[in-house]
Amino acid sequence: MNHSILKQVINDQIEVIQNADIIERDYSFEKNVNYVLVGLRRSGKSTLLYKIAKELVDEGCDWSQIIYVNFEDDRLLGFTMNDFNDIVETAYELTDAKDIYYFFDEIQIIEGWEHFARRMADQKKRVYITGSNAKMLSAEMASILGGRYIPKMIMPFSFGEALDYKKIAHDDAALFTTSKSAKIRRACQEYVSDGGFPEAQLLNNKREYKKSVYEKVLLGDIMEREQVKNKMALRLMIKKIAETVMHEVSFNTLAGNVKATGTKTSTDSMIEYTAYAENAYLLFRTKNYVSKFAEKESIPRFYFYDNGLLSLFLVDKPSALLENAVAVHLKRKYEDDVYYFKSKQTGIDIDFYLPEQACAIQASYSLGDAEERETRSLISFAEKTEGVKKLIIVTNEEERSIEKDGHEIEVIPIHKFLLA
Repeated sequence: MNHSILKQVINDQIEVIQNADIIERDYSFEKNVNYVLVGLRRSGKSTLLYKIAKELVDEGCDWSQIIYVNFEDDRLLGFTMNDFNDIVETAYELTDAKDIYYFFDEIQIIEGWEHFARRMADQKKRVYITGSNAKMLSAEMASILGGRYIPKMIMPFSFGEALDYKKIAHDDAALFTTSKSAKIRRACQEYVSDGGFPEAQLLNNKREYKKSVYEKVLLGDIMEREQVKNKMALRLMIKKIAETVMHEVSFNTLAGNVKATGTKTSTDSMIEYTAYAENAYLLFRTKNYVSKFAEKESIPRFYFYDNGLLSLFLVDKPSALLENAVAVHLKRKYEDDVYYFKSKQTGIDIDFYLPEQACAIQASYSLGDAEERETRSLISFAEKTEGVKKLIIVTNEEERSIEKDGHEIEVIPIHKFLLA
């Protein structure tokens, strides 16, 4: 790789970092540790690297010691695994310093990147990597990297981060102050509708931004990377999944729904395409805690990693958006310890079960006529499941405590739940 081009790429990127507005996030990084940051596009991974680079300079590092390469730069088209060492050689041409800090953005584009990353770690280099594909955290990659990097998943703004960015106070005093609480509630409705993409928070036309992110994920991270041939089937599948949020769906059903539009597909294709969407951090799934293994894998409930993306497909479905926001919040906090619980034998249907937290949660936009059904499921679940300690119903606005049959159920409005 031409070293002059690499120098230009690195120096141009340094200028970008120097002029960047750094958004504070709820993520922390240990000193002298190598990281792999993964997550949905535009969720803020690069900005976190900018922050780390600026902090290094504030602590005395010279900008020449910051070697930042974004592999989506068009000047790097044709870059291959064999070119990686040119980056190291170029770094030594730029600085005589002993300590050099390498930042590699969207490195998964380059096939074989993991072998270079392992060599860099073995040579005691300080390396920070980002990528937008879950395969970077696969067992195979973990085996190759051999524990030399700490993985960290970066998601779009949490509600608290969105409030911080908009400079809206959300401490206990604010929650109990009429005017400030009203601001929090209004911001929550926007968050549930528009999602948490950092760059979209202050935009007037958020929908166009969300559409551009979705198309980039769909076309670049799924269709192109996975070489999907039946592009229409993939688009229709994601639309159908959006319509099933709040409900479990089998791959057979997904295939049938897509075929009903006149588009050819198969159950195997639906299994493959959902895996692609999960790898690109577009979707994640919860499994039925009470099901047998085969059913756990074949009949999941799908959610979108960001409400803004889900809202592109929905018209006037506040219940689905509220439940998706709850799912994203739980995924952020508890990762894979989030299930649903549905039993044909008992009729119990619980939206979210956190076994390690001994907690069952229902999402209901408004209780009203649904109160009896929601409370009955929770109480029945608590009586039949050993060790359940906490029962919660998340609503749009309602807040109270329900005492029934010796059990207490907390009814929590979505804005407080997302700040918990």
